[in-house]
Amino acid sequence: MASFYDYSVKDTKGNDVSMKDFEGKVVLVVNTATGCGFTPHYAPMEEMYEKYHDQGLEILDIPCNQFAGQTPGSDEDIHEFCTLKYNTQFPQMHKTNVNNKPDQGEAEEPLYTFLKSQQGFEGFERDAKGIKAKATCGMMNTMLKKIDPDFKNNADIKWNFTKFVVDRQGNVVKRFEPTADMKVVEECVASLL
Repeated sequence: MASFYDYSVKDTKGNDVSMKDFEGKVVLVVNTATGCGFTPHYAPMEEMYEKYHDQGLEILDIPCNQFAGQTPGSDEDIHEFCTLKYNTQFPQMHKTNVNNKPDQGEAEEPLYTFLKSQQGFEGFERDAKGIKAKATCGMMNTMLKKIDPDFKNNADIKWNFTKFVVDRQGNVVKRFEPTADMKVVEECVASLL
């Protein structure tokens, strides 16, 4: 059976980055976008990186343009945006697909095939707190129903800033949808360090 450490992704220069490089670390894998309502998640992600990197946290930023074309720029454009606006220091990978969509060209990144097989979609409401969060979850459900009437029954990534947490042994222990409270994401990460 395949493990997290059997995969690699391309960096912005086209070089392979093996997940074996992250053995013994806690890894947060996230598909990102520069023009999304969830783009401000970069700020708490950078805070987590600065707070926990020395304790073994790595963040794998994988930009993706599959959701409403919200990441239209080149790898260089994306890097410039993130470093200037959010002062990100964690590594960004090459922009890639996280779902198989025949009308969008290349197939999904094999790492994402694996991640989704380990942690499927369980809904948006599970971590929602407060009126605004619940409203966002409701809007996501309504929007996705129009795009994919069967969205609740497949493991596809639903939107930008879906996060997977991988423990020090390479187990994919948690999937957080973009509506999840970033404090809850941080609590999960901190519990594994």
